[in-house]
Amino acid sequence: MEMRKRLTLELRNKKPGEVKELVLDNCRSDDGKIVGLSSDFENLEFLSMINVNLLSISNLPKLNKLRKLELSDNRISGGLEVLAERTPNLTHLNLSGNKIKDINTLEPLKKLPNLHSLDLFNCEVTMLINYRESVFTLLPQLTYLDGFDADEQEAPDSDPEADGDGLEDEYENGEGEEEEDDDEEDDLDEEVIDEEDDEDDDLEGEEEEDGVDDEEEDEEEDGEDEEDDEADDDLPRGEKRKRNLEDEGEEDPEDEEDDEDD
Repeated sequence: MEMRKRLTLELRNKKPGEVKELVLDNCRSDDGKIVGLSSDFENLEFLSMINVNLLSISNLPKLNKLRKLELSDNRISGGLEVLAERTPNLTHLNLSGNKIKDINTLEPLKKLPNLHSLDLFNCEVTMLINYRESVFTLLPQLTYLDGFDADEQEAPDSDPEADGDGLEDEYENGEGEEEEDDDEEDDLDEEVIDEEDDEDDDLEGEEEEDGVDDEEEDEEEDGEDEEDDEADDDLPRGEKRKRNLEDEGEEDPEDEEDDEDD
């Protein structure tokens, strides 16, 4: 994507003067130069143009409030005097992966009194003998070079300026609110699922109880039948036969004979 088009997308219907942080990484620059960026971005504090095939930063506009500039993985070999002229309040500069070969190329950075952090990883200049000592001597205002101070102490990760924190507080707060809303929705969904599971458990419990009751009733009926059979076994043979006939609704032949004799 071309840098000019990427700029339009990043604005998101905002005015340039409202933007404090701008990321143009991995887009295409025209002829290795910055395009579309103007001094209208007067409140810009963080600018990132990583891997945009820059050869020069000569078209960088005046950005008085810019504090952090990311220019890593480009093909910049010099012309750093533009930074002192147009970004006088710069505190952090990343030139890692560029074509910086000599210590003298960094001399224009002496005019940046607030420059505290400079990164030159993967630049040829880092291969020079006494590279670190030479840079700290040339730029006494520096605190960190390639992430470490002159005593080889690592820069803290919590440095608000180095991390660019606070540049888009409103945007970050908005994201936090969305995450909270998502968490609340997830909690509600889990409660509904739990309630449905409880209802299913109650129904299963009732079905099991009904099954147990039916089995108990069947057992009671079987027990009564067995008791009746045992009682029949205790009766004399004639009485037992008479009782069976009565149960079946038939009359005893002996009774019929008695009736005929009468």
